[in-house]
Amino acid sequence: MSESKAVIFGCSGPQLSRDEAAFFADTRPWGFILFGRNIVSMSQVAELTARLRESVGRPDAPVLIDQEGGRVQRFKPPLVPQYPSGADLGALYLANPESGLRATWIMSRLHAFDLFPLGISVDCLPVLDVPSPGGHEVIGNRAYGITPDIVSALGQAACDGLKAGGMLPVIKHIPGHGRAGADTHFELPHVDASHAELSAHDFLPFKALAGEAMAMSAHVVFTALDAADPATTSARVVEQVIRSEIGFDGLLMSDDVSMNALSGDFATRTRAILAAGCDVTLHCNGNRAEMEAVASATPVLSDEALRRANNVMTAFGPPDDSDEAALREEFEGLMAVS
Repeated sequence: MSESKAVIFGCSGPQLSRDEAAFFADTRPWGFILFGRNIVSMSQVAELTARLRESVGRPDAPVLIDQEGGRVQRFKPPLVPQYPSGADLGALYLANPESGLRATWIMSRLHAFDLFPLGISVDCLPVLDVPSPGGHEVIGNRAYGITPDIVSALGQAACDGLKAGGMLPVIKHIPGHGRAGADTHFELPHVDASHAELSAHDFLPFKALAGEAMAMSAHVVFTALDAADPATTSARVVEQVIRSEIGFDGLLMSDDVSMNALSGDFATRTRAILAAGCDVTLHCNGNRAEMEAVASATPVLSDEALRRANNVMTAFGPPDDSDEAALREEFEGLMAVS
């Protein structure tokens, strides 16, 4: 564990090539992330996660995925059901809060039934962003609602369902992506809301769930906090807002370093992310040249980052004894009346 580098990498396809395995053995990423390009069948994914862990010699190396439901769902039918969006769960909550909370917990528990047996240990949900008028649809119906209280309540239920299934969540995109007027995959958004507005609205779900083990940063410039740099590369935002005001002391990973919201070459981006106080850099697309550049600028986990990474590893618990078939039937019944 102490020799892992402060990075999470993707791989290029459904099988780990000998060359990729050698690269990961040499660079020793702390964890891995899977995407649709890596998924053909359940047995193939189980084999891939085993080979990824074997490459770094750590049978417990975290393997992440974005399996939210709605339009962000890497495993798709017929391998798993098409799950509802966060907004669908929020609509149920508005009609019946108890049903909405229960359905949100069950959906995360079902994600764990789908993913945990394949060696996937972390699901990058919940989305705790609170959309505001003018916000880009990149969040849109991924959000549970348009008020911080609904987002907080359902976000907590989602986290609890995953943990009941032996997995860990990642709260995202801290300190809040809901006001961003652009898609950070393509450009860098600037949010001009005052610090007071952000504190009273956007930050609240992250404060409510600040005790979770992992969070993903937002590639968003908050001009009232730091007019020059997005949160991901802003020491001011990381230290004064994420760590101090919000109170998050878990493992902070960047959003994908290859997104066009960030500028500079990949080594420059990586150094800026880590210098700002993120613990781990996330690189998703499996591009070898980009990964080599990221790795060249990535140190071994140490000090506070190592402490937080170790805390993640001790936060995993065993799955509960839930009945999968019963939960699927209950979930279908709850969503049928929404």
